[in-house]
Amino acid sequence: MNKMIRSAIVILLAATFAGCQSAPEQTETNTNNKGETTMTNSGKHVLADLPYAHNALEPYIDERTMEIHHGKHHQAYVNNLNNAIEGTEMADMTLEEIFKNMSKYPMAVRNNGGGHWNHDLFWNIMGPNGGGKPTGELLAAIEKRFTSFEDFQEEFNRAGATRFGSGWAWLIVDADGDLHVTSTPNQDNPLMDVAEVQGTPILGVDVWEHAYYLKYQNRRPEYLSNFWNVVNWDEVARRYEALVK
Repeated sequence: MNKMIRSAIVILLAATFAGCQSAPEQTETNTNNKGETTMTNSGKHVLADLPYAHNALEPYIDERTMEIHHGKHHQAYVNNLNNAIEGTEMADMTLEEIFKNMSKYPMAVRNNGGGHWNHDLFWNIMGPNGGGKPTGELLAAIEKRFTSFEDFQEEFNRAGATRFGSGWAWLIVDADGDLHVTSTPNQDNPLMDVAEVQGTPILGVDVWEHAYYLKYQNRRPEYLSNFWNVVNWDEVARRYEALVK
């Protein structure tokens, strides 16, 4: 065996050994309440289990999209957020506190902190027994602000459909308790000081392609239309009432 071949073998074995000794930083495996093994970050922020099964929103949002969207995309936001705030003043702050001064913090925190917060809201304002329309104070407030529930849906759908590229459409409550429909790019949200229209979201829809492409491809308006079949209006109303009382 010539000297050049021996040297190549030594280098290859050394690289293989080094690779076996390394492990993903700050990462551990866990089993969730559905018996699935997931990768979770051991930092301050964690990925919560979905409040329903991955297939619970069928046929409007498909099981495979939910598996990838929650377990891969949302998990990545959590991991990257923990890495971005480690060793900084933000490690001791809530996301809401960070968002108030988002303009002074790194883009990695803006993107991943927004991604984590936005998706937490998104999972919880949907449910397998959703759809219909709200009742009580929330419905009255929507009809007062938008004339009718149907007009509100039309404005909300338009905000989502016309958001160029990736982002979100929102129903928010402003500082005066009034409702507004707005949208933000990427993983921004209306709690951030960088948002054009600020307020607290009580309803949001993800219009990134990863939220709908497996089922709807480029048909974002169809995805938005079907979104209303899974909205958990009890949860949206709970969030509204907590802000205006």
